Amino acid sequence: MTIQAHPTKASCFEGYKVIDVDTHLSEPHDMWISRAPAKFKDRVPQVKVMNGEKAWVIDGDKLIGKGACPNSAILKDGTKPPGFAFLQYQMEEVHLGASQVKERLEFMNDYGISAQIIYPNLLGFGGQRAANVDPELRLLSMQLYNDAMAQMQKESGNRLFPMALLPWWDIQGSVKEAIRCADMGLRGININPDPHTKTDNQGNLLPALGSTAWDPLWEVCTDRGLPVNFHIGGSEQSIDWFGDQAWPSFDMEHKGLLGGAMLFFGNARVMANLILSGVCDRHPKLKFVSVESGIGWVPFLLEALDHQYYEILTKPSLQRRPSEYFATNFYACFWFERRNLSQVIRDVGVDNVLFETDYPHPTCLYPVDGVSAAMGDLGPENIQKVLSGNAEKLYNIKA
Repeated sequence: MTIQAHPTKASCFEGYKVIDVDTHLSEPHDMWISRAPAKFKDRVPQVKVMNGEKAWVIDGDKLIGKGACPNSAILKDGTKPPGFAFLQYQMEEVHLGASQVKERLEFMNDYGISAQIIYPNLLGFGGQRAANVDPELRLLSMQLYNDAMAQMQKESGNRLFPMALLPWWDIQGSVKEAIRCADMGLRGININPDPHTKTDNQGNLLPALGSTAWDPLWEVCTDRGLPVNFHIGGSEQSIDWFGDQAWPSFDMEHKGLLGGAMLFFGNARVMANLILSGVCDRHPKLKFVSVESGIGWVPFLLEALDHQYYEILTKPSLQRRPSEYFATNFYACFWFERRNLSQVIRDVGVDNVLFETDYPHPTCLYPVDGVSAAMGDLGPENIQKVLSGNAEKLYNIKA
């Protein structure tokens, strides 16, 4: 079975303005080497032939990713084959919009999408794959990526908005890079949710993001209006495509199916930790985004946290009930959910829901169905908030 090319924009969004808050870049093969200083050209991320096959490597020979897979499931002819066929694709086989600005904008125009938020593939959804090389190369790889993203944003006429990767193994370095990226015009940061599982440049275990040690970064994000984005699978701890989630008796496709679904709940863990850490009491204007994780689990999680908070704690640790922080500090994104969608959005909070497609990944919303019709009883004003208005405010995107 092959899913056919996308429909016209009129049948997708019924004239509503749309900002797609989760899409991905298939990084061009020359993205790092074209920007690297001479002494690092052989060490930055690049495609080489390893054991007779093309593969992405860093530091000369360390594999990062599956071969030279562009992680795009949409082919040049606009079709999307199912399953894991995408792992065998090469860059020349997939839709040019996965990697090129001009073709990405044409794709958006076909759909009627005004702007997109962009996340990486190669270095991991939270930049975690850069962890296994020396600090200097790690930092340079992040900085070159961010430089390329600032150029992409400018080239797109401020329609593509990549989120900055941070050197999360170095708190002060993260602060400096967040400031540098804000100065370049980037509108948010993307960070590993579990730095406490790794060590800093001196070999000391890093503090969790709720620690006051991270307050300087949260102050910069608040002052510069940078949302803090947590994409599913953004750390080694939170990504498990084919490992422990599924029973060993399952075949590869069933393992991938279950692993992919369970990644959504990994972000529930991240959001719950952030709420209970007290970071929102210290930084009441800080904004967190749970990316590519859906919205249906949010009401249950908040109710469960409230219940456990008063059943388990003998002394309150927060200024408010846990559930109250979501409305003021958190956002969540949906794409495939349709069952009772309008009511779920109300339960989460109309002002706290964002729309995404996950283009061009295997489970992306492609072709786009009647998403606006599925929210019909929300009313035009609230539908517009969900499809673009909330994102405009959050990411400071001008109409």
